[in-house]
Amino acid sequence: MIAEINGCQIYYDVRGDGEPLLLLHGGMGAGGDWTHVFPTDPSGFRIVVPDARGHGRSTNPSGAFTFRQAALDVFALLDRLGIEKVKAIGLSGGGITLLHMATIQPARVESMIVVSAPPYFPAGARSIQAKFSEEMLPEAERRAMRQRHVHGDDQIQMLFTQVRGFAEDYHDVNFTPPLLSTITADTLIVFGDRDFLYPVSIAFELHAAIPRAFLWVVPNGGHGPIFGAHAPAFVATAMAFLTDTWKR
Repeated sequence: MIAEINGCQIYYDVRGDGEPLLLLHGGMGAGGDWTHVFPTDPSGFRIVVPDARGHGRSTNPSGAFTFRQAALDVFALLDRLGIEKVKAIGLSGGGITLLHMATIQPARVESMIVVSAPPYFPAGARSIQAKFSEEMLPEAERRAMRQRHVHGDDQIQMLFTQVRGFAEDYHDVNFTPPLLSTITADTLIVFGDRDFLYPVSIAFELHAAIPRAFLWVVPNGGHGPIFGAHAPAFVATAMAFLTDTWKR
């Protein structure tokens, strides 16, 4: 489905019945990536899966992108769907979007799982962002990007340009401890101990600052340690967290 939101055409899927569960993909990704984590939709949830502006099947005529704007887009989509409060999972850039949502309108995020999402971009990540290009990716990932992003090479090059712009932006991703302390959602922070972008120490900073936070450091996990061999453990833990069964 397509919704006209904030000057963009935002593509989204809504499936199933139950509590709303929002799934936010990572940067350079698309909503369909979640099928590699959840082979079947989690039962008991109404799944909401958007493509962020400029990603996948969504458009972004201005070419501008901030994670804060992505959060505002999601709020507008939820308003259109008549959804007041959600549970949510956000991966990497999707997790940053979730942090914005949970600090802009805390009451609307009941619980969330934030995977490989930093409160700020450390120097090492900025160094990678500054020179990020398609040539840095293996051929298989380049092919996957062309399948994922349906608006062609211009769309893909826009995404690379946006990532390079992150290296010089110190305002959009700047979640200070006082700001993070305003989050009211139960929050599970998931980080791999081998993340090449963000040192695992960042996860401990998030855990210390968010009042109702839990921390899971995935052994031998890289950036986004929820795919492949890591997926079954993540699905089991995520569902236990989101359904509150691990508190019983």
